[in-house]
Amino acid sequence: MSLRNIAIIAHVDHGKTTLVDQLFRQSGTFRDNQRVDERAMDSGDLEKERGITILAKCTSVEWGEGEENGGAGTTRINIVDTPGHADFGGEVERILSMVDGVILLVDAAEGPMPQTKFVTGKALALGLRPIVVVNKIDRSDARPAEVLDEVFELFLTLDASDEQLDFPILYASGRSGFASPDPEARDGDFTPLFQTIVGHVPAPGLDADGPFSFLATLLDRDNFIGRVLTGRVQSGTIKVNQPIHALDADGKVIETGRASKLLAFRGLDRVPVEEARAGDIVAIAGLTNATVANTIADPSVSEPIAAQPIDPPTLSMRFAVNDSPMAGREGSKVTSRMIRDRLMREAETNVAIRITESADKDSFEVAGRGELQLGVLIETMRREGFELGISRPRVLYQTDENGQRTEPYETVVIDVDDEHSGTVVEKMQVRKAELTDMRPSGGGKTRITFSGPSRGLIGYHGEFLSDTRGTGIMNRLFDRYGPYKGAIGGRKNGVLISNGAGEAVAYALGPLEERGILFVSPGEALYEGMIIGENAKPDDLEVNPMKSKQLTNFRSTGKDDAIRLTPPRRMTLEQAIAYIDDDEMVEVTPKNIRLRKAILDPHERKKAARKKEAA
Repeated sequence: MSLRNIAIIAHVDHGKTTLVDQLFRQSGTFRDNQRVDERAMDSGDLEKERGITILAKCTSVEWGEGEENGGAGTTRINIVDTPGHADFGGEVERILSMVDGVILLVDAAEGPMPQTKFVTGKALALGLRPIVVVNKIDRSDARPAEVLDEVFELFLTLDASDEQLDFPILYASGRSGFASPDPEARDGDFTPLFQTIVGHVPAPGLDADGPFSFLATLLDRDNFIGRVLTGRVQSGTIKVNQPIHALDADGKVIETGRASKLLAFRGLDRVPVEEARAGDIVAIAGLTNATVANTIADPSVSEPIAAQPIDPPTLSMRFAVNDSPMAGREGSKVTSRMIRDRLMREAETNVAIRITESADKDSFEVAGRGELQLGVLIETMRREGFELGISRPRVLYQTDENGQRTEPYETVVIDVDDEHSGTVVEKMQVRKAELTDMRPSGGGKTRITFSGPSRGLIGYHGEFLSDTRGTGIMNRLFDRYGPYKGAIGGRKNGVLISNGAGEAVAYALGPLEERGILFVSPGEALYEGMIIGENAKPDDLEVNPMKSKQLTNFRSTGKDDAIRLTPPRRMTLEQAIAYIDDDEMVEVTPKNIRLRKAILDPHERKKAARKKEAA
């Protein structure tokens, strides 16, 4: 049986996981009567809810007629489904070293997007030859010819070689299950795609007779067999219980052990196998300290395999024990020890995250690649029963060789209706972003590209949606570390703060609506220092949302009017984290997301503010 290893690259929501579903179905991986969920590769709850791939996953399909049936032979195609969002790029960079070719999947209407550029650049730098698939060709606003020109321009920008620029092109619809070299095709199956993979992607040209070596590219944990390392066998053969050792990037031996279990990918399942050969993508269990980018090899091997470096974290948040008056009411995991153990477990399998414990042991600095990555971690912990206090995100600065402070910059690509483009440009300039490109994208829309500091973009997304009436699309991508841009203005509005504890009362909330936008509704439990709304003015305002009507013998002229309140503004976790200021926190519990001041007591808050001004 011949072998092909391939990764699929695509931007968020360009149809990558749906396309893999069809590859499963048409290769016979699923029985005709087998019930399979849509987007089978998005196995996590959050992945299904948000429609994004968070964790990279390996799978395989078999295609072709066996020689015994008169065919050319069966080919096993190992497929790696990569995350489309740059925040999870820590997964992507390493995975590309496992494959010999890539499928670049682009939307027939949207074309290549920033995250596509991020992963494609890494793939071309490794010398991988791409197959371009223009997906969603049956969209009413499809523009395949222009999209193809944009892909070619992207490859030129990324310094693709002549061999890489000579790429095969297929037009497909993942949902309808067809691919064809003809842009006018609207039916068929994925046979042309399978043929192109087998014909265009080279078989792994690795040393099958040398000593065993393997580069760990993914790390997982299993409750029964312990640490599981996934990667491609670079040379030789490995059998179950064979002695192995792990080497770091400098060739130093980290640990020695045995391959207690070998797991190969067959469809959606990981199945035990007795041996694996050069070119196979497998998972190995049996080591306790080896991690991603380590070389696992026969004890006779002393030279490590070159590994792709992992981009450093650019953003951090403080995860603290929940110390609000309502702590412990809704969650079952509230102690610092439980939070620490959970974060350390996450850092063990997610190498793009870095954990630092504070001196007082009740909070942790968690650094990652972006707000979405850390937001997914918080949401996962919340669903597991944790209660946390989360601080405002802050960027991680570096110092260049001249001793100057540098900060992370991002490339921001924004698609907006023409009428909103002026407002967006104005707002981005206030946040110290520079306009690098602006062009019409058809259909009354404009595509604007900026380069600006990550610091200025924290908290902007909600304002952006308001400015564009919910029609704008923003895509961000880490670009580089650049010179520090100085002070950037934050939120313009102050907040309404509860001055006591109790239940919110409609009679009190009615007049407060005139002061700004409310975040709470009548009957909700409140505490002193909790943020209950946004003030229309720049200053914070302490209010009493629990004041009830005095009952007296006196009657007013006419009937009392019924109090009608506007529905409160409810924030998602990401919106809440982006909204808060430096002196505020998000209280996260399994049932609620509340905003609060970091210091709940108003007198202590004033003292802290005076100290800050004096400093």
